[in-house]
Amino acid sequence: MLKNLLIGEVVSVHGVRGGLKVKPMTDYPERFTKTEAVDVKLPSDSGPYKGLSGRYKVSYATVSGNSVILLLDGVYDRNTAELFRGAMLSVTRDEAVKLPEDTYFIGDLIGSTVYEFTDGADENLFETDAKGVALLGKLFEVLPTGSNDVYGVRTPDNKEMYIPSIGDVIRHVDVERGLVFVKLLPGLKEVYLEG
Repeated sequence: MLKNLLIGEVVSVHGVRGGLKVKPMTDYPERFTKTEAVDVKLPSDSGPYKGLSGRYKVSYATVSGNSVILLLDGVYDRNTAELFRGAMLSVTRDEAVKLPEDTYFIGDLIGSTVYEFTDGADENLFETDAKGVALLGKLFEVLPTGSNDVYGVRTPDNKEMYIPSIGDVIRHVDVERGLVFVKLLPGLKEVYLEG
């Protein structure tokens, strides 16, 4: 599991007093208004960026449409703010929004090994060597679609398939071990992997 969780990316500046326009990477953009501090990772740690990555206190935040306007202590003018373009913002796991049951942070899912329950599987056994469990691949992306997320899985032979994150398909997620167990809908595997 990740120690820090990504919550946004600085996409541009706002105003002349060091405001940052942030693209939220969270289902809860309003969380910025209650965030006391963020960890900032600049695109580079050399040249004009040297020494800028680090922890910053949030002095002001507001949600504006699909963006967040953020003011950080120590960033007081437009020229300095310009250096933060492309910076990734994160918080510690302790500072993260508490998730509802059966929901997960995307960063905890990416890289998980996905196993498929096949015929004869005991779907109460979440072990990789259990009877009726076969390796499907690695989860490489999560796409929010509105009604449910879709998990992108890359198979060992480098083919990609997309599976819906619904209860009938996603049977068990173990973020501690980096494992996801699925029962694919009939025909789904053939659509992506045959041919």
